[in-house]
Amino acid sequence: MPSIAPAPITDDIEAARGQPLLGRGMVVLFIALIGCFTAWGVAQDLTTPMVAGFKRIFEMSTFQASLVQLAYFGAYFLLALPAAFINRRFGYKTGILTGLGLAAIGAFSFYPASKIMTYEAFLVALFAMAAGCSILETSANPYVLSLGPEQTATRRLNLAQAFNPLGTNIGVLLASTLILPKLADPVDIATLTPAEVHTIRAGELGAVMAPYLGLAFVLVLIAVAIASQKAPPIVEEFPDDGPHEGGVGSLFGVLWRNKQYRYGVVAQFFNVAAQVCAWTYLIQYVQQALGGSLEKGGFYLQLSLLVFLFSRFLMTWVIGRIRATKVLAALAALAVVLCVFAMVSPNLAGVIAVVSLSFSLSLMFPTIYGVALKGLGPATKFGAAGLVMAIVGGAIMPVVQGTLVDSTSAAFSFIVPAVCFAVVGLYALYDLRTRPSAGRTA
Repeated sequence: MPSIAPAPITDDIEAARGQPLLGRGMVVLFIALIGCFTAWGVAQDLTTPMVAGFKRIFEMSTFQASLVQLAYFGAYFLLALPAAFINRRFGYKTGILTGLGLAAIGAFSFYPASKIMTYEAFLVALFAMAAGCSILETSANPYVLSLGPEQTATRRLNLAQAFNPLGTNIGVLLASTLILPKLADPVDIATLTPAEVHTIRAGELGAVMAPYLGLAFVLVLIAVAIASQKAPPIVEEFPDDGPHEGGVGSLFGVLWRNKQYRYGVVAQFFNVAAQVCAWTYLIQYVQQALGGSLEKGGFYLQLSLLVFLFSRFLMTWVIGRIRATKVLAALAALAVVLCVFAMVSPNLAGVIAVVSLSFSLSLMFPTIYGVALKGLGPATKFGAAGLVMAIVGGAIMPVVQGTLVDSTSAAFSFIVPAVCFAVVGLYALYDLRTRPSAGRTA
């Protein structure tokens, strides 16, 4: 998740240009962390098409199938705070290795789930994998912020997160080529015996299992690489803030009193909700607008993520010249317009509008993350955990949209991401109003 990508550091752009992107000795570790960003992108968006996939395999409603996202992003919510305690007690590297290990266990669990052949077994495997990704993301994001000067933290995190959509594209490509094409029945299920239906279901669930097993092996390899790498000493993020007296409870008080952070958590909730909603129901939208198959829907989802990938690199360049929250406000407004257009025009033009939402989404997670964490000092670890917990928006709002799909239409359901994007836009405007003296800042 989100699936999950931040950079609130709002220093003067001209000063930031004179600072190196990375500190000394951080290059190898930064490359390894890029592998983590790519891997959890694969995990998240290998899962996204499974809402449509499980609906087809188990013959259930859209609401029931949306529990895939509830299990996945619900794990992010539940594990983010424990991850913060791990990071505080044992350090970021331990947190990253713990996340990689748990995510690998969850991915390997798809093998027994495919033999058990129940929806609940797959939800358990998804939950375990997402729990690992939650710990991984909680650890990796602030770690990247600390790998160099504070002035370039926003650009550094945006660059690392730019490889996250590479993973999302790989995930959707795997789902589109290895899973979705195998979920079309060659015969009428109604004419088959229970034994024949069981055989077909076993083949379909086997197709679901295979990509996750491959991902599990990749996660293990990344963990081995990081464990064997002797990381240079990491300077704590925002060291100028100094130590904080009063213990953990006092740190939570710091977070609660910081409006920039509190509102950032809300904005992140709706940002991730908008992203998961847009990508999860793009397939159903294509089926309604174009009468397409799961495979065709997977193609447009792949196209959407390619837009996301291109835009992430583009926006990393743009915010080096224009204040990031100004760009965020403009992209949020554009996204609302695209959602409304898709609602009233369920045709090819509407499909293009939904695909184009990824252009707006590309900048949002890293920018909200960075702006919200600015100046938290010793509370940064728990602040990062709160922002990752906000990813629970990707669990709750897709269920709401799934209910609308069942009761109305896929097109009308895009009112849900429209509202979410509007909230993100309000947060950008809040930052611009409360810090007008920032001038040309990122």
